[in-house]
Amino acid sequence: MKPVFVDTSGFFAVFVDDDPNHDHAVRLFARAERERWRLLTSWFVVFETHALLLNRARHAREARLTFLGRIEDDRYQVVRFRRRDIDMALEIVRSHHDKKYSLCDAHSFAAMERLRIRSAISLDNDFRSYGRFEIM
Repeated sequence: MKPVFVDTSGFFAVFVDDDPNHDHAVRLFARAERERWRLLTSWFVVFETHALLLNRARHAREARLTFLGRIEDDRYQVVRFRRRDIDMALEIVRSHHDKKYSLCDAHSFAAMERLRIRSAISLDNDFRSYGRFEIM
């Protein structure tokens, strides 16, 4: 099974019908299911996605409860963070002066590198600009 990290932008787009990337996200998640990808994320992404759904989704309650239900039923593996992931995330933020990576994204990069995950479902440019992963 191919391990693929799911970023907040991927989750948001698939759970919010009026997101401009919704159709693309639906196709990506359908492909993931068809090809049996092992989808992973982090608790930081879960928290960030929940907050984003709560504040930006038109049908916020429905979207966030569906999202949380899928996290609870183990549809996605939520990776635990390590102190070294946090340290590496801080270093990524400090060392990339020309970028505006969030700590959540920087932590995702660190966790992906530690776990040797080479692919991500992400619709935000930060994953692309980091340049070390295949963006689905």
